[in-house]
Amino acid sequence: MSPELVSVGALLVMFVVGTVLPINIGILAFVASFAIGTTALNMTEDQIFEGFPVELFLTIVGVTYLFAVARRNGTVDLLVAAGVRLVRGRTSLIPWVLFLLAGVLTSLGTFTPAAVAILVPIAMNFAFRYDINPLMTGMMVISGAHAGAFSPMAVSGALVLGMVDDTELSVAPATLFFASFAVNLLLSVLTFAALRRRTMTTDPTTPPEQEATNGDTEAQRATGHQWATLAALAAMVVCALGFQMQIGVLALAAGALLALLDMKRQEKAVDGISWHTLLLVGGMMTYIAMLEHAGIIEKISQHAADFGAPLVVALLLCFTVAVTSAFASSTAILTAIIPIAVPLLLTSHLSSTGLIAALAVSTTIVDVSPFSTNGALVLSNARGVERRGFYRQVLGYTCGIVAAGPVVAWGALVLPWS
Repeated sequence: MSPELVSVGALLVMFVVGTVLPINIGILAFVASFAIGTTALNMTEDQIFEGFPVELFLTIVGVTYLFAVARRNGTVDLLVAAGVRLVRGRTSLIPWVLFLLAGVLTSLGTFTPAAVAILVPIAMNFAFRYDINPLMTGMMVISGAHAGAFSPMAVSGALVLGMVDDTELSVAPATLFFASFAVNLLLSVLTFAALRRRTMTTDPTTPPEQEATNGDTEAQRATGHQWATLAALAAMVVCALGFQMQIGVLALAAGALLALLDMKRQEKAVDGISWHTLLLVGGMMTYIAMLEHAGIIEKISQHAADFGAPLVVALLLCFTVAVTSAFASSTAILTAIIPIAVPLLLTSHLSSTGLIAALAVSTTIVDVSPFSTNGALVLSNARGVERRGFYRQVLGYTCGIVAAGPVVAWGALVLPWS
């Protein structure tokens, strides 16, 4: 059996076992990484460890720790109350405010995971405090971030346009931006309509420090510790967005400083770090990075490109990037897939703008996956939910996006211009 079949087959087995049985799929992924990497792929342990997502690990640890500190000193409740006052008590508008804010941040140049890392903890606290569906809220934040992600000023937009500029093709920047915005807006409308009246299964074992605080938060004045927390959050945002500093390290530094100022109350803040999610994401991303290192992901994409009919190949490419990106870095997938699509576009009647936009949308729209940075942040910051049940909800939502997203992108952006 070829290494490609072995590795993909193992991935499917892990996916089924980790979903059906009460075992963290990250554990299975770590074991499979070493078993398959050292046998079928002839990789060393150092090569396998290179795929461990250190930056994502730091981001999740830092963000969840900082917001655990902020929850324990009441700052999160203060922010939630301010948000409700902003929408004048109409809490149903909160997800849309977060959608637009995420889109503005990314369209102006904020890296998508950074924008999501900043907004998701606040969004999940809004959802918990005001009984808004956390799945809907988290997914709309991610969709908002992707809605603005392909503006010419955005990281992803600049990447795609820069790669296309190095070829004989041309892509209209405005079309790329509005294509992503329209698809993500449509997704958010459907998500809002389908989930806004549904509630999540709560977790009866949620520790007291994660429960919403009682009292009239709106009428309370900020304490000294809360002002310090707000200042730390503002400084983190400025450093992350203005100076491109690593948000996980910033969050850890801010959290540690705040804990030192309030040591008695923050003694157990480290319990708020989402270790379950870290294990899940760390294992899966290590496994997928191993496949990328061995060239298996590129071979799968090449097989799709060699299939035949241009329209069918375009659809297969959209599905390939969607499935792969659900488990791996969208930026890496875009970097790999665009060079594969160039020969197809040069030798066919397909629109370069349409296909590139469809690939960009198909690659990023699936970042709701619990194995991606954005989906993992939603999973790790959700409050008052039964963890395994919420993981299945996110996974089910992701499966729907992976199945329908490429078809929508292909049907809207490739087929009309063919």
